[in-house]
Amino acid sequence: MAELRKIAIVGSARLPFARANTAYSDETNLSLMAAAISGLADKFGLKGEKIDEVMGGAVINHSRDFNIAREALLDAGLSPRTPGTTMQIACGSSLQAALNLGAKIAMGEIDSAIAVGADSISDSPIVFGNKFQHRLLDMNKAKTPRDKLRAFKGFSFGELSPVAPSVNEPRTGLSMGQHAELMAKEWGISRQAQDELAVRSHRNAARSYDEGFQDDLVVPHAGLVRDNNIRADASLDKMASLKPAFDRDSGRGTLTAGNSTPLTDGAAAVLLASEDWARERGLPVLAYLIMGRVAGNDFAHGDGLLMAPTIAVSEMLQRLGLSFEDIDFFELHEAFAAQVLSTLKAWNDPEYNRTVLGRETPMGAIDPARINVHGSSLAYGHPFAATGARILGLTAKLLADNPGKRALISVCTAGGMGVAAIVESAQA
Repeated sequence: MAELRKIAIVGSARLPFARANTAYSDETNLSLMAAAISGLADKFGLKGEKIDEVMGGAVINHSRDFNIAREALLDAGLSPRTPGTTMQIACGSSLQAALNLGAKIAMGEIDSAIAVGADSISDSPIVFGNKFQHRLLDMNKAKTPRDKLRAFKGFSFGELSPVAPSVNEPRTGLSMGQHAELMAKEWGISRQAQDELAVRSHRNAARSYDEGFQDDLVVPHAGLVRDNNIRADASLDKMASLKPAFDRDSGRGTLTAGNSTPLTDGAAAVLLASEDWARERGLPVLAYLIMGRVAGNDFAHGDGLLMAPTIAVSEMLQRLGLSFEDIDFFELHEAFAAQVLSTLKAWNDPEYNRTVLGRETPMGAIDPARINVHGSSLAYGHPFAATGARILGLTAKLLADNPGKRALISVCTAGGMGVAAIVESAQA
């Protein structure tokens, strides 16, 4: 077997993220994804070029988008000879796509790839209930006018009520926010700690723009030049004024609209390659994707829905023989401030490490100064499938600016899963 090749992260491009029903209210998953790929292609001179594979997807899907990755790459102007693969693992979709593609590069199956994700809450599919849906199907199959009328026998106008897409977990009936509230209570995460983390995320993200770090990461789109959720003036006083969003009745609710990610539209893409492919085209290598890990837990029977990243990170570090002391930067997706804080507390908890992670000693505490130094999802927003690519692209640039360093990425997902990755600087 040939020696494994390094997985080069050449660069990334993403659209400014927008709160749902604002700047991208007329956009679709497809148009957003195509715009992100197009921005990436413009940045690296790939228009009309064949890429070995584009992989990615969206979480909130229309039936018309049966292979959105392929359609998006064609709309973006890549060569029609470029294959597209649509895949989805909830909020970890584009990061998992990068890991899948990276494995192919490492094995020598392909030389170039784009991992991409997009989501548009503003373009959520609205469908009819099962009864009316079956009536329409029966009418479509009917061969005579009499049979078509018979399909509507007993019809009531109540059947026309649309069924909006749900973000509730099918196995529990609870929303992600409700699950995060349960985690906050289990781990004793205070409202103030959550608000402090959210304020820090907004301020770090605003400073990142002010210092120009985002300039070559973000591609303006539809009149938007920066994420419209970032609040440079975020403060604890403003956070404290917000009411609980998911537990409004017990008097103990701690999750609010401020310390939870908003519903968001957006897209992001990352260009991966072999070193030779990048070198032949005079393209940079910002960092290397080293390893990833995906894990799941039994959230339907008591495990915290968003705690699976603790397992993925633990297993990944064990395989690499690394500890938190070997990591310089931590890029932890902020679905909710409570999720990040529960995860950090769990990694430092002896009982959790022993019973869940199978470790004799705790993984340890992490210096907050090494976590999300340019802000994260609480500030930028969270278009579900796009977040992994946003974080991976940001991390690669962060490491290019910090030679000889290593970063850990962690993304929680619906369905009780987590995706993690290790990225290292390309420069010693």
